[in-house]
Amino acid sequence: MIVCTNKNALLTALDTLKTQGKIIGFVPTMGALHAGHISLIHHSTAECNTTVASIFVNPVQFNNPADLQTYPRTLDADLELLEKNGCDVVFVPQVEDMYPEGTQNLEAYNFGTLETVMEGAFRPGHFNGVAVVVKRLFDLVQPDKAFFGNKDFQQVAIVRELVRRCMLPIEIVACPIVRQSDGLAMSSRNVRLSPEERTQAAKISQTLFAAQTLAQTEILQTVKQYVIDTINAVPELEVEYFDIVDNSTLQSISLWEDAEQAVGCVAVNVGAVRLIDNIAFMR
Repeated sequence: MIVCTNKNALLTALDTLKTQGKIIGFVPTMGALHAGHISLIHHSTAECNTTVASIFVNPVQFNNPADLQTYPRTLDADLELLEKNGCDVVFVPQVEDMYPEGTQNLEAYNFGTLETVMEGAFRPGHFNGVAVVVKRLFDLVQPDKAFFGNKDFQQVAIVRELVRRCMLPIEIVACPIVRQSDGLAMSSRNVRLSPEERTQAAKISQTLFAAQTLAQTEILQTVKQYVIDTINAVPELEVEYFDIVDNSTLQSISLWEDAEQAVGCVAVNVGAVRLIDNIAFMR
């Protein structure tokens, strides 16, 4: 596995691979890797000749400085995991490598109603920061395919729109959520939970699964209120938002019939840790 700590090293490694006609898969991460990230690596190695990953805690997508400060960093363990699971090249840039002119006056993207709801409403500027770094990484790596986890459901929609608008020849592959044995969605932030919080956090996914069943017989508003009330009743948990949206437009719906596919998206504060999850409603 080749580890590149600057742009020149990355471009040299990629030039060699591209002259060999390799199909390049790309998995961008912020590190603190877990089984969810590794599943993306496995999807890439199954579909592509070469897999490139990046590890970069992107400062411009954090609207909360405390969240950036406490984001877990486990580089040595991450590199070991990537090598064991078939990654070929890892890009580990510094902030000044990605933002040589600083992090002020960056390019601005407008994704319209895709970014004004849910995460976008509660984390102003977040998706512009995501788009800035993803576009820069795409320009460097020039992958054939890029793999993202569906836990970040809204982010996947934003990245697809970014690729469409910029007319990039990249296939965005959305991969299933990977969950722990009790249902909790894998997240780098899970390591920050206390043992008690970790136990309570499992109630998030368990409530979403129950809501899936409830949706077979109940109207949408009943299901929506059930999720909010059930999670809020658990000690340590507080719903920041829960919405049931059209999976294409991400806009809130009032009736099941308003969308071909409805998705329930939730953000929950578990003590000082903020977790997100989502579930598809099949009717």
